[in-house]
Amino acid sequence: MTGIGVVSSIGIGKEKFWTNLIAGKSGISIVELFDTTKYENHKGGEVKDFDPLNFIDKKKIKTLGRGSQFAIAAAKMALEDSKIDFKQLDKDGVAVIIGTTMADAQRIEEMDKDWVELSEKRVDARMVPQYPGSVLASNVGFELDIKGPNRAIPTACSAGNYSIGNAFDLIREGKIDYALAGGADPFSRIAFTGFNRLLAVAPEKCQPFDKNRKGMMVGEGAGILLLELLDNAVKRNANIYAEVLGYALSCDAHHMTAPSVEGIIRVMKKAIEHAGIKTDDVDYISAHGTGTPANDKAECGAVKEVFKDRYKEIPMSSIKSMLGHTMGAASAIEAIACCLAIKEGIVPPTINYETPDPECDIDCVPNKLRKKEVKIALNNSLAFGGNDACLVLGKVF
Repeated sequence: MTGIGVVSSIGIGKEKFWTNLIAGKSGISIVELFDTTKYENHKGGEVKDFDPLNFIDKKKIKTLGRGSQFAIAAAKMALEDSKIDFKQLDKDGVAVIIGTTMADAQRIEEMDKDWVELSEKRVDARMVPQYPGSVLASNVGFELDIKGPNRAIPTACSAGNYSIGNAFDLIREGKIDYALAGGADPFSRIAFTGFNRLLAVAPEKCQPFDKNRKGMMVGEGAGILLLELLDNAVKRNANIYAEVLGYALSCDAHHMTAPSVEGIIRVMKKAIEHAGIKTDDVDYISAHGTGTPANDKAECGAVKEVFKDRYKEIPMSSIKSMLGHTMGAASAIEAIACCLAIKEGIVPPTINYETPDPECDIDCVPNKLRKKEVKIALNNSLAFGGNDACLVLGKVF
């Protein structure tokens, strides 16, 4: 991984994101994108300082939903960060793989509102091509004139890891040379309403692993990474953040929303095996850590089973405590956090931690960063429908 681009509620761009992440800054605020008066909860991880004109020509803005704008911005930042001569690349050898939950959901909401309240003739025709979930990847491809494989992966909260894993496979098999991979999701009424109806949203703050945790916070953002062959990165003297050692995907086949301890155990074990490492080699776990009672308990139970007596020795933090749950962008942004933890030797904290929970007695790096050499990190993502993914990242020596 040689390039990083991120849009988040705690910062746009690698530097601001990382500075605020390790400082434990919260990106949770009152939602302003739409009226939340009729909801019981009014906060979320909304990106407040994003200006698409910093990344996209003014004439194109109206044809792009917020999710696509995030994805394009993050992709351009990743390319700039990589310092690669992108104009000279064979664009057929570059893939765009973007994970998402809602894609450009806000534009879909606008279109449906006009259709219902006015008529189909009043629907802006420019919104129609923005309806399919594939638009995030295709819009990045259009903007950057990339002609290689173009895919959107809609596996919700684990979609970012799925996308990175797919890019890893394509590069390793020699089918492409480079990939822009990650995830993006905008804030939407659909997600906000859905999670509130599931009674899964905390009223004030997200408190992963805390005994008194009350739920997750809906967020938004994008995380895109540039992947290339290690030999190629070394040859061009690139700044290498981390190497993808392996990954695993699995389905719990258990329940649409409830997590399965056995499913999480299975995907972590498979990822460790695929990476060719041992449990003793793992220095840090980026937790899925939503802050819901069931999810945190299940993930901790799985970690205890996989790592046995070592489970308390491994730092395991949740950056969702700061960003909220960014849906399809979540595991991609968390992969970025893992890359920077490996590169900088700093583990980000889990903020808002107040009361220990005996059922979640892991080392959650409470409230303050920790300086620690991270040679190998696991990135857990556990989506609705039991779509689990675990990505293994390693330090390049």
